[in-house]
This record gives sequence, structure tokens and C-alpha cells, in this order.
Amino acid sequence: MQLRHLRYFVSIVDAGSFSRAAAIVHVAQPALSQQISELEDELGVALLLRHARGIAPTAAGDRLYREAVAILKQVEQLPGIVRSTEGDPQGVVKLGMSSTLAATIGGPFIQSCRDRLPKVMIRFHISDSETLKRSIADHALDLALLFEDELVAGYARTPLFRQRLYFITGTAGAQAAGPLSIQRLTELPLVMPTAPNILRSLLERRFAAMHGTPNIVSEGDQLSSILSLVQQGLGGTVLPRGTAFENSVGLAPPLLIEPPLFLTASVLWSGDAALGEAAEAVKSALAAHIQTRMSEHMEPGLEPIGLSPDRAKAAEAKAAEVKNWLGTTQKAG
Repeated sequence: MQLRHLRYFVSIVDAGSFSRAAAIVHVAQPALSQQISELEDELGVALLLRHARGIAPTAAGDRLYREAVAILKQVEQLPGIVRSTEGDPQGVVKLGMSSTLAATIGGPFIQSCRDRLPKVMIRFHISDSETLKRSIADHALDLALLFEDELVAGYARTPLFRQRLYFITGTAGAQAAGPLSIQRLTELPLVMPTAPNILRSLLERRFAAMHGTPNIVSEGDQLSSILSLVQQGLGGTVLPRGTAFENSVGLAPPLLIEPPLFLTASVLWSGDAALGEAAEAVKSALAAHIQTRMSEHMEPGLEPIGLSPDRAKAAEAKAAEVKNWLGTTQKAG
């Protein structure tokens, strides 16, 4: 078995067909099929199932895919690991970030990382938290900054802060000022992310505990599409503060939800594989960047986790200012 067999196999599974994979790896399709046949013969199991829409891995193929991705990632990291012994961390780091967090943190952090780790190349991926978790499990990403509600086994994590959720609606459908009860929330038309989604799962569990169901009138797969539907007056949605909607036209002031709903923002990585030196450096830089950001600008509804005593004191003072500002804003709304 050669590394090329693993690369070809991973490319085929990722592409979903031999023809698309052949174009990606620049190998003729008959030759690619022959390489996979050799791999199946050597292992003594079928790895791929052919069907009308393309291919899918068998149970054995799925296991090989996960192991092959991990092996290829280690091989890819080797040059950086070796060169890092000469000085600064080097290498490629695949970093994922939820779209909600990327809206405010993504660009500034990438710029900060370039300054702090000039020899590290970051491949930046933006998606929803559930998709990013699966990518970590499949070793397609090294790290991800995402939201969690329940701590799922199989991952290593560093929790950074808790983010309170707010009800967001268009100006045409603005609610009265003051906190919004979860009971009342079950009665309102909602625009929600498509499932599976961490925020949606949290709401559905809370509603089920009250023997209710969300009144979902439309769905969106991106933050921008959800906000567009809310701005049109189709319904309201539930989001953290501090995202791209803060300065959006056509939205009413956010409303607190009572009792509070929280999501935890964590840096996540695989629990069954050690991070390379470059990925460790990026993980540390990300945590430091967010802690600095929180100590300098505490966003509404955010509760720090693990700040140093000095930064925690500064964060508490800033949070008190924000609370006063929020109360004034809601009364004005």
C-alpha cells in the first residue's frame, strides 16, 4: 500500500465519483479505478459502493477514509514539524469557524495570526457548528471555533465564553420592550437555521420541555439569508448579540429571553489525535485573541470563561456598562 492509494481513495470519497476525483488528482479515470481495485484486493474488502448518483464508502471504506485522512494530515504536517525545530512554528493549519462567530472574529484573528505566526498558513473554513464538528471528527479540520450546547465525547476543547441568545425581529414586527418569555417565544413565527443546527436543537429541546413546538415559518442555511427573511417581516429569529446584524437596517432592538438561553463558544479539536506544533500555536493564539478582545470590548450577553483575574475584573466592569446601555436601548425601543 502506497500513500498515493490513500490520497486517491480520499479524493474519490470527497468528490463522490471517479470522474470528478480523476479531474482533481489529474489521473485518468481507468487508472484511478485500477488503483482502487489494487487497494481493495490488498485489504480483502470492498471499499466503495457504486450507484446511479456516484459512489459511497462501505462500512470498511468509511473506516479507511477516517484513518487515511488522519495519516495524510500527519504526512502534510511533517515538513512544518521538522522546520519548527529551527525556530518559529511552521506549517498549514485548517481552521474552521462558525458563521456567527466569523462575522466579527474571523478577519481580525486571521490578521492577528499572520502577525504573530508569520510562518503558519491558515486554511480558513466557515460553516455551521454541527458541520464543523463532523469535519473535526473526520480529521478534515485541525481546529474549530464553534458554539456548543452539550459537551459531546470524542473531542478535546477549550471553552472560552458563554453567549446569551436574543430574539431578533424586523422593525415592522417589533415587540414591546422588556424580556421575552420562552412561553411567548413558542407562539411567535420564527425564521430558523436548517437542521441540523446547534441553536435550533437548543430551542427545540427547551420547547419540548414545555410541551411545545417552535412555530417555524421559514428556514435559512446562512446568517445572511435568515436576517434577510427577518427584515422582510416574515418572522423573528434567535441569535447571539455582537454578530453582523448589529448594524443591519430594518431590525428592531434585540430582546432578552427569560429564562436565559446560552451557547458556549469553544475551540474544538479531535480527541484521538495530538495537534501538531503549528496547530497548537494557532489554538493558543486564538484563545489569547478572544481573551484580549473580551477585556477590551465586552459584547452584550457575553460571559467570559477562564479569564485572568485582571481581565475578569475589567470584563465585569465592561459588562455593567453594557447592561446599563442595553436597558436604555430596550426602553427606547
